[in-house]
Amino acid sequence: MAKERSEEEQIETGDQVEQAAEVETPSAEEQQAAEEALAEELAGGESALEEEIASLHQQLADHKEMVLRAQAEVQNARRRAQQDVEKAHKFGVEKLIKELLPVVDNLERALSSINTEDEAQKAVAEGIELTQKSFIDTLTKSGVEVIDPAGEPFDPELHQAMTQVPNPDVEPNTVLDVFQKGYRLNGRLVRPAMVVVSKAP
Repeated sequence: MAKERSEEEQIETGDQVEQAAEVETPSAEEQQAAEEALAEELAGGESALEEEIASLHQQLADHKEMVLRAQAEVQNARRRAQQDVEKAHKFGVEKLIKELLPVVDNLERALSSINTEDEAQKAVAEGIELTQKSFIDTLTKSGVEVIDPAGEPFDPELHQAMTQVPNPDVEPNTVLDVFQKGYRLNGRLVRPAMVVVSKAP
């Protein structure tokens, strides 16, 4: 009896092992399908990672460009501010210079109207001349340049022609006389010189 039971148990155990072996071992087709599914899943994961990496690279490039633009804007603003400060230093006194120029003109007119032959007026003329020279020197220190173009070719950027006079002795468009001197402040024209210009007879 014991022998028969042990043989039956052995047979049952062998059947169970065979069934388990049958269950655990998939067929070649199933194995191939499983491998293909795993490969597709891995490929899909790689593709998603590549897309995410590409997106991050694009975002990085965009942020770099934004930073570069911001830096350029800051540099431009700084440069403009510096230029404005330089202009303020150079041309801040332009309005004052324009208001002082008539004083220089009046001193010149006073000098031209005095008779220097008269001893009584000679001292006055010397005083006015020294005052005018001191005035011009002060303006020159501030960057003012006198434009007195008598005998020079006419320059429409610096001179204002009041009239033209025929003159065979000089080249046409030569400044014959200066009614009123012009002035420049650090290279910028403050007032053009008013002149008489020659023309061909």
